[in-house]
Amino acid sequence: MILTKQYRCIHSSSCQCTKGHLSEDVIFLVFQQLNWNPKLIATLSCVCKWFDDLAKRVLWKEFCKTRAPKMMLDLQSSGSHSVDGNWRALGKLLLYCSGCSGGRLFNSVQIPGHFVHRTRFSRTSGKSFLLPQCRTDILYVSDPCEHLDQGDEGDVGFFRGVFKSFLVSKVRKMLIDRAAKLHPTAVCPYCKAKLWDMLQAKMIPQSASCRLGAYEDCIEYYVCLNGHMLGICTLLPLSDSEEASESE
Repeated sequence: MILTKQYRCIHSSSCQCTKGHLSEDVIFLVFQQLNWNPKLIATLSCVCKWFDDLAKRVLWKEFCKTRAPKMMLDLQSSGSHSVDGNWRALGKLLLYCSGCSGGRLFNSVQIPGHFVHRTRFSRTSGKSFLLPQCRTDILYVSDPCEHLDQGDEGDVGFFRGVFKSFLVSKVRKMLIDRAAKLHPTAVCPYCKAKLWDMLQAKMIPQSASCRLGAYEDCIEYYVCLNGHMLGICTLLPLSDSEEASESE
């Protein structure tokens, strides 16, 4: 893989990196041996702007391609060399459950965000979150991250996802045609872009609750300007969930 070599930090004159550091080629090989460890990539990004730029352009991309190779190949198959919202945001989406603790989204619960060991994303499941007229769009959605016994809220599930080529998607066009409003204060936890409320836009199909095993009137989700999705639902008890799956 050919990488452009840079030796001087582009942060500031006071940064200790100004005396020069390892080339991108060497750093690439080191992190390849570390299996693109996300904690170490995040740590490297904090050193200075040069390392942060390298992480965003190269390291997070390789992390995503290693963790979800088929999904990444599909997301790039339209010919783009990048993805909506950048690779770092997508890397965070793969391993971070957003939860809800800021009080701006999902006001009914207070569950802090956290990292997850492994999550399955499904393109097939994504169809269930789209209205029939939008089902030519491609959306990858995770299995719900379960937070059980949340008092009056019962068993809560958080889910997240990402659209392929969101800028030309039918979902985005419909949101614009319906003059859907952006949330006044909240932003995407993955890329900091503004969020559309899919419940307010009346764009949540019944099939979404069936797919999640959730109560139909207890599901909501948002989509950001870059096509990242985050949502919450109240999960049915296991026996009820199994019956819902059979009826579907």
